[in-house]
Amino acid sequence: AAWIRPERWNALTEAEQAAFAPICPDFVVELKSCSDTLSGLQAKLEEYMVNGALLGLLIDRQPRQVHVYRPGQAPEILENPDGVSGDPELPGFQLQMAKIW
Repeated sequence: AAWIRPERWNALTEAEQAAFAPICPDFVVELKSCSDTLSGLQAKLEEYMVNGALLGLLIDRQPRQVHVYRPGQAPEILENPDGVSGDPELPGFQLQMAKIW
């Protein structure tokens, strides 16, 4: 899942919006599947951060971990959280983990 601030999205042309938009999301969520490697997804999240994402969540269901990515910081690993807050980048956003685990 990904989210882009409306003012950034609206700055794109109609043609850019109609195709694969040349823009990095502000917020991204990656859910690790059985066919994914953790290292591959970690690299993907790092790439998002380098390209301008403000917040990234890498959810690894097997060990019940959420890796929280923010630009210029080491990822924070949350162990079996009930929820994950998007503050301060996404004020008020709270991802409840019960249905994901």
